[in-house]
Amino acid sequence: MKKILLPAFLILLVSSVSAQNDPSSKKKNNIDLSGRSNDHLMIQLGSYGWIGKPDSIHTKGFSKSFNIYFLFDFPFKTNPHFSVALGPGVSNDMMYFNKTYIGVKDNSPTIPFTDQSDTTHFKKTKLAMAWLEAPVELRYTFDPAHNDKSFKLAFGVKIGALVNVHTRNKDLLTRNGEPLLQYIQKEASKKFFNGNRIALSARAGWGHFSLFYTYQASSLFKENRGPNVNPQSFGLTLSGL
Repeated sequence: MKKILLPAFLILLVSSVSAQNDPSSKKKNNIDLSGRSNDHLMIQLGSYGWIGKPDSIHTKGFSKSFNIYFLFDFPFKTNPHFSVALGPGVSNDMMYFNKTYIGVKDNSPTIPFTDQSDTTHFKKTKLAMAWLEAPVELRYTFDPAHNDKSFKLAFGVKIGALVNVHTRNKDLLTRNGEPLLQYIQKEASKKFFNGNRIALSARAGWGHFSLFYTYQASSLFKENRGPNVNPQSFGLTLSGL
């Protein structure tokens, strides 16, 4: 997917620059953007997963990504179909595991993902990661004067800094799945994880709704500290303001 997103982003960027340098485009630009919705606020909810995840790591349920961004949108003066948007945001990724112990605080060279199907295990295990992000999008709107009633495309890059990593384990069960202890165990540590990430993104939709796809080009874990996996997410974006 990254082999598709990056060339598409470059093609759209070159096309927008060419449009700005085209003298005829300057003569035809009479579009009124005074009432234009700039899609400043973006809320995303999607499915989350790891590309390259080993078969020995057992996940289950709906692992998800929840993101909120506030972007400043700058239309090109010579071609308002194009705009560049950038700003701050937060991203939360949550992955659920099946009968697996995740040793985020263990004193081991690599992060353990231990299969506990033959011993006591937790009923629910979640690995959660929180990121501060700075996305940049190159946008194309087919009807820029009526942004909330138009088809849209966007390609971008997101730079992220890891804020928190923790596991949440709930309700200890016996080997046979019978209740043993009811309690919640939390452990937090970032030592196995890369503190920064670079992700490629793409969106397509109509009005205030669009579908998004994000691919993390950098590995989730530090070199030789965990499996070589690249997170991805896809889902729905609600935008407005």
